[in-house]
Amino acid sequence: MLKWKWALGPIFIWSDGSLKLMAGALRERLVGLVEPLLAQLGYELVDLEYAPARGRGALRIFIDKPEGVGLGDCERASREVSALLDVEDPIPTAYTLEMSSPGEDRVLRTRAHFDRFLGSRVFVELAAPREGRRRYTGVLQSVTEEGIALAVDRETVGVPFREIGRARLAPL
Repeated sequence: MLKWKWALGPIFIWSDGSLKLMAGALRERLVGLVEPLLAQLGYELVDLEYAPARGRGALRIFIDKPEGVGLGDCERASREVSALLDVEDPIPTAYTLEMSSPGEDRVLRTRAHFDRFLGSRVFVELAAPREGRRRYTGVLQSVTEEGIALAVDRETVGVPFREIGRARLAPL
């Protein structure tokens, strides 16, 4: 069954999962545009989120660098990313750009993120449930090319990267 969504601007038509695919394609395009620029500026793209909304959406970009990120870093990165997005125009509607440090519960998106936080407490949500369970919180024990191992409830749980829906630090 098709669902219709009316919004200011274009009309979106989607059926099971296709809106999510469109959002995934936009996310990948934004990562592809923003990540190299941030790297040139000396920042790491930790994560980005686009939240469409009626009238004005929000693009939130989380950056980091080894010595941490301050307000001046966010201002600098915001100016540069804004200029790039003005030229490339990947988002067809009005939006607000927000630049931020990742915070204590930062997203773990890449293998390098997991490597950096080995021994830390993390939360992992699987893309699809496994044996009736979708969420795990435990200590990150190891990272390999294929995935991670967590100490959860006195057991080791292996999670391939391809099964991770989202992951983040889980400070106490």
